[in-house]
Amino acid sequence: MNTIPFIISFICCSWLVSAQSEKDYLLGKFEPSSQDSFVKLEKRWSAGSAVNGYLRKEAYEAFVKMATAARLQNVKLVIISATRNFDRQKTIWENKWNGKVTVGGVNLTTLTDPTHRARQILLYSSMPGTSRHHWGTDIDLNALEESYFQSSEGKKVYQWLQKNAATYGFCQPYTSKEQGRTGYEEEKWHWSYLPLSADLLKRYNAMIHPDDIQGFLGSETAGKVEVIKNYVNGVACK
Repeated sequence: MNTIPFIISFICCSWLVSAQSEKDYLLGKFEPSSQDSFVKLEKRWSAGSAVNGYLRKEAYEAFVKMATAARLQNVKLVIISATRNFDRQKTIWENKWNGKVTVGGVNLTTLTDPTHRARQILLYSSMPGTSRHHWGTDIDLNALEESYFQSSEGKKVYQWLQKNAATYGFCQPYTSKEQGRTGYEEEKWHWSYLPLSADLLKRYNAMIHPDDIQGFLGSETAGKVEVIKNYVNGVACK
């Protein structure tokens, strides 16, 4: 028996001691506060929904180093959204699905085609079970509006990230779609800690299938929009 793959797998996943399984983790079906590998964000580095939020320890430590370096150059980076588990993502998704929250000013219950409704939500929001925010490796910074990054302050922040984020292991997964990237629209605020997320994406593709994407309103559209192929894998950095 070749023990090397087993040893590597054990090392990679040994931190999942209190989660039901690696599959549950990839789908976001766990509570971050109960995981030893997750740490609580400090208030000085967080705002909005990220206050009292959590990230994987390695990702958070890398962010703090990056944000500290940025502030030395008068650039302020603040996490406004961190880990979101399945239940939190379900609330976000279903609030849009059932019209409680509009999308682009439109109440989506006026759309009779479920697949069309799903695609409208998928412009910027993931289906539960498919979000990179489940993993604790991805963060939203400063603002969730494109208009902010068109302002003088926002431009400065984005230009600094473009130039320096990779030094700390971060990449922008949802860039412009002009080069053929599929899935979500560009998100200048969303950054991923690649030393962890690249491996987790590979594991997701190996373990998760369309039938696993269920348990929320509109889940029947997951296969129709090819959510794993077009959205989970519709990233600029792997």
